[in-house]
Amino acid sequence: MLLEIRELTVRYGDVQAVHNVNLSVERGELVSIIGANGAGKTSILRSVMGLQTSTAEAMNYNGEDIRSLPPHIRAKKGLRIVPERARIFPDLTVSENLRMGAYQQPANFRERVEALYTLFPILAERSTQLGSTLSGGEQQQLAIARALVSQPELLLVDEVSMGLMPKLVTEVFSVLQSLNRDSGLTILLVEQSALLSLEISHRAYVLETGEIRLEGSAQDLRNDRRVQEAYLGM
Repeated sequence: MLLEIRELTVRYGDVQAVHNVNLSVERGELVSIIGANGAGKTSILRSVMGLQTSTAEAMNYNGEDIRSLPPHIRAKKGLRIVPERARIFPDLTVSENLRMGAYQQPANFRERVEALYTLFPILAERSTQLGSTLSGGEQQQLAIARALVSQPELLLVDEVSMGLMPKLVTEVFSVLQSLNRDSGLTILLVEQSALLSLEISHRAYVLETGEIRLEGSAQDLRNDRRVQEAYLGM
């Protein structure tokens, strides 16, 4: 088991946003957490990355208890997050954004960047441009590439479709599927776009008002009448 979480709780003052959530991710899986806006999905990802104060009975990554570890140590151990709305460094160039993502620059940094430029050719064309000059879709690609440059073991992806045109959403989801299928990258994906998420995932969790209501294989959830009516528009 690459990631195992038991009884995760997140509070914002008197408001309990996440209620005793249990979830797991096997190495090589692409797992989605789907749910409406405000369901608590982002709070879960930020808790895993150490960016959000939370409590849990267990939060084990690669068999190690990471509850007390700060975000930069979790990053060193192979966790990376692609935050919602890209959140790149707007005053840095594409190339400089990728260098920031390396954190501790690996020996094969240059080769990694070239591989990412192959995966995201538009970034190669824009390598000397400031992040602020990129389109929304290009910024999202840069955010993903910045997270990948250090070769993470587990990629946490937060609302990657937010603010993107449908065509760009499809392209980004295709990239995530390819990274998982062809490169074996383990991905935990948080998304409002339930249909696309379930199409590329192995398993999924349905989160409602901070609680896991349903879980199972992506195919089973696609065929579940409750999911179809609530999230798939069927």
